[in-house]
Amino acid sequence: VVAATVSVSPTSVNFGSVQVGRSGTQSETLTNSSGSSLTVSQVNVIGAGFSTAGLGVPLTLAPGQSVTVSVGFTPQVGGSSSGRLSVISNGLNPTVAVSLSGTGFTPGVLSANPSSASFGSVQVGNSSNQFATLTNTGFVSVTVSQANVSGAGFSLSGLGLPLTLTAGQSYTFGTIFSPSSAGSVSGSISVVSDATNSTLPISLSGNGTAAGMFGVNPTSLNFGSVGVGQSKSMPVMLSATGSAVTISSAAMSNTEFTLSGLSFPLTIAAGQSTPVTMTFTPQSSGAASANASYVSNASNSTALEALTGTGAAPQHSVDLSWSASASTAGYNLYRGNNRGGPYSKISAALNSSSYVDSSVQPGQAYYYVATTVDASGRESAYSNEAPAVIPSP
Repeated sequence: VVAATVSVSPTSVNFGSVQVGRSGTQSETLTNSSGSSLTVSQVNVIGAGFSTAGLGVPLTLAPGQSVTVSVGFTPQVGGSSSGRLSVISNGLNPTVAVSLSGTGFTPGVLSANPSSASFGSVQVGNSSNQFATLTNTGFVSVTVSQANVSGAGFSLSGLGLPLTLTAGQSYTFGTIFSPSSAGSVSGSISVVSDATNSTLPISLSGNGTAAGMFGVNPTSLNFGSVGVGQSKSMPVMLSATGSAVTISSAAMSNTEFTLSGLSFPLTIAAGQSTPVTMTFTPQSSGAASANASYVSNASNSTALEALTGTGAAPQHSVDLSWSASASTAGYNLYRGNNRGGPYSKISAALNSSSYVDSSVQPGQAYYYVATTVDASGRESAYSNEAPAVIPSP
């Protein structure tokens, strides 16, 4: 009778990398490759983390019969491991060995910095941003699959998922608080990954504050009469109540009115006021009006201030005087538009040696001469000519 022979397949088993605390399994096949029955009396395993299952001994195998045994690797520590599976039988080769190998690895560990974010007070309708950093402090890659946010007004930015972090790698993303109503709010970010700490919490907190009220005092300004080309300034107080107010812009509906004394954006603390200056510079005569429009983040986001004023045309006059004559009964005064005349009489029988000409026009040149008139009405020749140039305007 030919002695039985046992064969194994495969002759070596490599489990590759298996996470510490988890198990990897492979199959090993035992075959009676002879023409007579074979009895397997023992199946022994040596090596940390290696084991077998699914085979009861003693076991008799008929000629050509095979049986499968499950071989497992469950590492308890990181690093390479080796072992051996021994099959003992009454065959021609009574002990057949199968080499075993595998590597245990420690899973990644995920940490967050900071582990909590407090946004403080944020006005309703505004947003506040902070940043958080995820770091893989383990020795193998970690994949973040989810980042679930709870709490009204909280959200994330800049975090694309899934996200894989290699050992020691960090990733920074944004957290946002945009309250829609006043009051304290708490929430969290739950980061889900395949790390040892598979769920990493980041706590969130913030306080929504009501939008402030923006005030303009006075709400209307009347500059009265201002000469064309001249300017008049008046003070204006801008205030905030309830919460801080940020003014982003101001516009005038008429360029004759200008605002000075501030730069944008301008933030006014709650309960505080800021002085500014409004100026009226008429460019033409007549009534002028405008609205000053202030845009802010207050609950009354747009505030108006009514502005009025009147541009007054400049009033020019020429003051004339001359040496008095004792023998005259009066004086006649003449005016021309060209040097040397001709002249037109503008006043007759003056009994004073001075005269104010209020009929002049801006931008014009005038030439004046005077004559004396005696008691019989006889008139002297023209005096020396006196020129006058009227400003414009």
